[in-house]
Amino acid sequence: MHLDTLFQSYFKQGEPGGAVLLVKNGVTMYQNSFGIADINTKEPITTKTIFNTGSVSKTFVAYGILKLANEGKLSLDDDLYKYFPDFKNAAIAEKVKLYHLLTHTSGIPDSRPVKAQHDFYLIAKDEENFAPLKQTDTLQFEPGTKYRYSNPAFNGLALIIEKVTGKKWQRYIDEVIFKPAGMKTSTITDGPHPASGVPHAYMLNNKKEFEELDYGEEPTFAAAGNGGVWSTVEELWKYEQAIQQFVFLDSNWVKRSRSVYPFNDWKDSIPSRLGLSWFITQESGQLMIGHTGSQGGFRADYCWLPEKKLFYVLLCNIPKPLKEIRTKLFAELQRNNWLDSQK
Repeated sequence: MHLDTLFQSYFKQGEPGGAVLLVKNGVTMYQNSFGIADINTKEPITTKTIFNTGSVSKTFVAYGILKLANEGKLSLDDDLYKYFPDFKNAAIAEKVKLYHLLTHTSGIPDSRPVKAQHDFYLIAKDEENFAPLKQTDTLQFEPGTKYRYSNPAFNGLALIIEKVTGKKWQRYIDEVIFKPAGMKTSTITDGPHPASGVPHAYMLNNKKEFEELDYGEEPTFAAAGNGGVWSTVEELWKYEQAIQQFVFLDSNWVKRSRSVYPFNDWKDSIPSRLGLSWFITQESGQLMIGHTGSQGGFRADYCWLPEKKLFYVLLCNIPKPLKEIRTKLFAELQRNNWLDSQK
């Protein structure tokens, strides 16, 4: 296969780039890295480079919540008022359940004044990003009837982990997911951008020059619950293996997390495709469980095709068309019979 040619068409030598890993039937079939982690130091990207994973982070927060549910320390049917009695409208807080936050179906609007308070949101953490939602007095729709993607919902879920465990949610995820999965270098933002050991992210400006776009330039970047996990393509494969092998959560909860959540009163124009944070979709005619990430100049594409036992992850520190790359990749795999479940 010509996978080097495919990825080299998107990543140029000496520019911000990315790392990719492809696993079939538990065997790494392709891994490579392209470009540089920092335009000043020219440090090359490797498959051990730690990237911000953007919204792939939400799956970690979700599993933290599900682990607590499995232990009987909370219920997905708990309402928000139980954890946030300072909600302006108690009736709304009592109507919205934890499973609504996990599936982006709460109906709570994202009321953060990010543009008006740009400098504040450059350093605002989970608490500050969730606070405006507690002022909600009108829902966009009845909870559980429609889908509207919500970043601050996961800031709220992260705060709930802290309320239940009595510890920073970042520490909790490190203890119950990172360490058991063998993710030794993965970390989670807690305010500032990590001082060292991670790449910066970039965007091309109108002059075709690379401008840094991560902590300090991108509002809400410090809010970790929606996008604070940093990891490598190699360690995200360890994460996937830990999920499949029920290392930190039993088979019943893993299955629930990766099945379309049942709603009895669905009214949206598009069918529900959300599990408990995972997107369950079709890719090249195949069932796919996955999540993308986009934060500042970072991009992430995390895909598991269970029927084909195929895992694919791409992490970038420059915006790239994730779906376009994935579509071309899977077409190449199809031509070479890699999507044959027996191969």
